[in-house]
Amino acid sequence: MDEAERRRRWRLLVGDGGEGAGTTVSLSAEDRRIDAALGAVYDSRGPGEGDRPRAAGLGASAPRVVGWLGDIRSYFPSPVVQVLQRDAVERLQLHQLLLEPELLDAVEPDVTLVATLLSMSRLLPERSRSTARAVVARVVEQIERRIADRTRSAVQGALNRSARTRRPRRQTDIDWPRTIAANLRHWLPERRTVVPERLVGYGRRQNQVQRSVVVAIDQSASMAESVVYAAIFGAVMASLRALRTSLVVFDTTVVDLTDALHDPVELLFGTQLGGGTDINAAVAYCQDLITTPADSVFVLISDLYEGGIAGELVRRVNAMTVAGVQVVVLLALSDAGAPSFDREHAAALEAIGVPAFACTPDAFPDLLACAIERGDIAAWAHRYRAAES
Repeated sequence: MDEAERRRRWRLLVGDGGEGAGTTVSLSAEDRRIDAALGAVYDSRGPGEGDRPRAAGLGASAPRVVGWLGDIRSYFPSPVVQVLQRDAVERLQLHQLLLEPELLDAVEPDVTLVATLLSMSRLLPERSRSTARAVVARVVEQIERRIADRTRSAVQGALNRSARTRRPRRQTDIDWPRTIAANLRHWLPERRTVVPERLVGYGRRQNQVQRSVVVAIDQSASMAESVVYAAIFGAVMASLRALRTSLVVFDTTVVDLTDALHDPVELLFGTQLGGGTDINAAVAYCQDLITTPADSVFVLISDLYEGGIAGELVRRVNAMTVAGVQVVVLLALSDAGAPSFDREHAAALEAIGVPAFACTPDAFPDLLACAIERGDIAAWAHRYRAAES
């Protein structure tokens, strides 16, 4: 990159009059349009950043915003467009404009936009509802393509590995690596072979329900992205015959959305983001759903800010683990990492052997597989944290 190009990029980055921008950089007509598109968001101070007058801005007009969206989509790749949209909504307080169908048609859909729409779903005018559902459906489809195959593969592999038998009926049912490992003491040096005195094979129970998975999702505003991902994972898990999947959402009340798992878009619009939180009541409801503790996985997705009886919450979780339920507590299921969370409750759960941590959607299939195999969740969380750091 030559010096002129370096100075051009730096000028577009910091804006006119920004520190180090200089006054000798000449912008082309297209560069000036790019500069104006960036300046509409970043040449102004966002909420709480001071009283400096706004140098640009998108105004309170949906057509003007639609024009701006068209500009940034022609100048930047999709991931950058999503960041610009997110910053525009937050810095310029454009939430109300998301109620306009013209704007929804123009935006680049992503998880953050879906979370925003869901938080405003009760305010959507009738003329915007179908457009909003179309936007949500596009994001759901994108995420399903990203996670579905890997989730199904991880779950099926975990079920196959956990369904072992010492009397495999067919040669194709024999798990040769495990069989060899179990019979190494029967190694015959003169024949250079292992005599398999005990066979280890795969069980054949694919058409039966092998595990129950209950997912409870906190609907507080900070968990919006987690709600989106958890709902889609729930729909994918519900498509597997070997799993019996239940999904509930909660604030101060508990709503069972299991019947909507076949349609994740409808499920998402059945949530209501914001409000108080009673985690203990949600865990109590989920306890009643679990009939075979030794074959059950309970996933609680919450920032652990409890408005109910905190001590009772820890006692219930402990009772579930003692009964044999594999409990997983996620502070977030999102790409953004853990939000603010109640560290005291997280430490109390850690003390009873239930670690609380944030997990990305890409890592969740492996975590689910570990839980299904009744693996050591604490060890998995430790390895995951180390890899992330």
